[in-house]
Amino acid sequence: MTTIPLETLVERLTAGPGRDDRLTHLEVLPPRVARTCPWPDWAHPDVVAAWQRAGVREPWEHQAQAASLAHDGTHTVMSTGTASGKSLGYLLPGLSEIQARRGPKGQRGAVVLYLSPTKALAQDQLATVCSLGVPDLRAATHDGDSSPEERLWTRDHAEYVLTNPDMLHRSLLPGHERWSRFFGALRYVVVDECHHYRGVFGAHVAQVLRRLRRVAALYGAEPTFVLASATVAEPEVAARRLTGLPVVAVTDDASPRGRVALALWEPPFVSHGGENGAPVRRSVTAELADLLTDLAVERVRTLAFVRSRKGAEAVALGARRLLAEVDATLADRVAAYRGGYLPEERRALEQALRDGRLIGLAATNALELGIDVSGLDAVLLGGFPGTRAALWQQIGRAGRTGGDALGVLVARDDPLDTYLVNHPESLFGRPVEATVFDPDNPYVLGPHLCAAAAEAPLTEDGLDLFGPAARDAVDALTAAGLLRRRPHGWYWTDRRRASDLADIRSSGGSPVRLVEDGTGRVLGTVDHASSHGTAHAGAVYLHQGESYLVHELDLEESVAIVSREDVDYSTSAREVTDIAIVEERAHETWGRARLSFGSVRVTHQVVSFLKRRVPSGEVLGEHPLDLPERTLETAAVWWTLPDDVLDDCGIDPEDLPGAAHAAEHASIGLLPLFATCDRWDIGGVSTARHADTGQLTVFVHDGHPGGAGFSERGFHTAVDWLEATREAIDSCACADGCPSCVQSPKCGNQNNPLDKAGAVRLLDLLLSAAAPPG
Repeated sequence: MTTIPLETLVERLTAGPGRDDRLTHLEVLPPRVARTCPWPDWAHPDVVAAWQRAGVREPWEHQAQAASLAHDGTHTVMSTGTASGKSLGYLLPGLSEIQARRGPKGQRGAVVLYLSPTKALAQDQLATVCSLGVPDLRAATHDGDSSPEERLWTRDHAEYVLTNPDMLHRSLLPGHERWSRFFGALRYVVVDECHHYRGVFGAHVAQVLRRLRRVAALYGAEPTFVLASATVAEPEVAARRLTGLPVVAVTDDASPRGRVALALWEPPFVSHGGENGAPVRRSVTAELADLLTDLAVERVRTLAFVRSRKGAEAVALGARRLLAEVDATLADRVAAYRGGYLPEERRALEQALRDGRLIGLAATNALELGIDVSGLDAVLLGGFPGTRAALWQQIGRAGRTGGDALGVLVARDDPLDTYLVNHPESLFGRPVEATVFDPDNPYVLGPHLCAAAAEAPLTEDGLDLFGPAARDAVDALTAAGLLRRRPHGWYWTDRRRASDLADIRSSGGSPVRLVEDGTGRVLGTVDHASSHGTAHAGAVYLHQGESYLVHELDLEESVAIVSREDVDYSTSAREVTDIAIVEERAHETWGRARLSFGSVRVTHQVVSFLKRRVPSGEVLGEHPLDLPERTLETAAVWWTLPDDVLDDCGIDPEDLPGAAHAAEHASIGLLPLFATCDRWDIGGVSTARHADTGQLTVFVHDGHPGGAGFSERGFHTAVDWLEATREAIDSCACADGCPSCVQSPKCGNQNNPLDKAGAVRLLDLLLSAAAPPG
């Protein structure tokens, strides 16, 4: 681990040519002293001895508190800092129960089910559990990488089973009769990284957990739930919505922590070669590659989080190229890590980072969720990760052994990032966001009721488990012929697998496999929904630092054919969108303006793609695509301004479309500051005269069927949200609009027209009569 003081490290990063003005703010958090307590009397001696051999002489106070609550049968959520040892809080009661209840000849007497959002985290936790050396403990993962033989052994013998919500939904619950002894012995359910379950994914997992409770009850079990997250607001509220159970929160972190320095970093403007001649900042991937190189040269073990798979590959490739010029031995100690890699590739990279063979890793958030990599010194963030919760989660990867840690947030050319690095008060001294998801979303609830009916007939008394909307949903499913009413309840009678109706990751279909032409080798996968934009014919796909060209996308077979080719350009898809109002559910009147929330129907289609020269970003050409339309029924927030009000605002009528368009882009960019979403979770449409309102209208909508709660959050925080939007546009240093304020990387109209000054006037007009927040 590096011994370079934090201040010295920051000075070295800022000392490079042209870097003197890139650091906009440096926040240093003070260290924290540990508070320990004796082991609980109920803890099994074998388990205590195992932890003591691992170097834990006594637990920290929050670990013992959470463990004792769970041991007493109280559903518990631990919300303490990253690296605060939450695993001990749930392992101590779980493993103690397993050891205490094991029968003669090692017969399984108690079972713990551990759920994580990713397979990588489950593998990491399995390594932790096995390394403890608890006598005779049988632990195993049950996921998509497990062989049939391993799955059978897990079902019949394992006592500590690690899986994910996907396998629970598709394998364990539908096959519960084969797992009857397992469910009958279930004593604890651990839900790790529970802040990750938000939006539509959170709603799906909430219903999967209700189905789990129901199946366990069929076999006489009523397990205690223990949830864990380093970053979640109102943890007891989020945990209760997720499980449907009363939950007690443990939040007083008693673990030690070194100093944490977080630097806010803004790349400079480098050209005016953007769309419509807009100024362009240096790309975040180029900036990250430079910083990763500098830290690797200093032997500072660093993890760089990059938003996209392509970006992670580009950062690693750039750093390796730069390091080769300085010290050839360091180039091979930097790599990329992202989703879509084959399991053996992921495992090898994780181990190489743990044991120090890798000194730098450029990763997507596939490595964010709790992978315990001790000895990391620094974390680079390629743009704000969408929420303050995710920001601190990623920063927490460094300093995990109690040492000092450096985090650097490198702003993308994006309205939210630009706003945050110039308004540090929006990041520091504020609580993390509330987790937003709606378990009653009809697009989520209906499929899970069908799955539950296939597992065991639904009964009138049992519907309460699924929430207040369940009764109406069952009636609708019965009317549609998906369920059949019988004297003893509702039955699933369709020949299809009921669990296939619920796509809990909202991927929109089977993952698309990237297959190399000629060899048939599968390079990786992309989710179905994003394949239109990333795996279309002509797209450039990066894998392990090498570029591939997509020749054909077969949506029916979920296959894209690629070949290895070196090209000097990147590709980005263009999409056109239309929107219709289905129902207004709520509204507020702001003078003559109207703010609304309701249901909308969004139609969008990828129609072309742009080729951009690397690294300048120069547009080389646009090429048409013939891909099908997709329709989305979802939720939206929108605002309108009537013509007579607009007449007095000083905007030429011909400029109104550009003003509304610019306000739409910026408001999409700033909503993640107020809701637990990412810019790519939401979309928008604007028009000077919408067919359904007859007025200038700006929409921001959720990107998932039925809505994910993001636009509703925008409706309820509209004044703060739109004031921040106005400030972000007005304070940007550009003259006519740029990616840092009103341009969008996913605009279907090539960011044309846009009117930056007009957007400020529109928002001033809208907010002038708005009700004050709170």
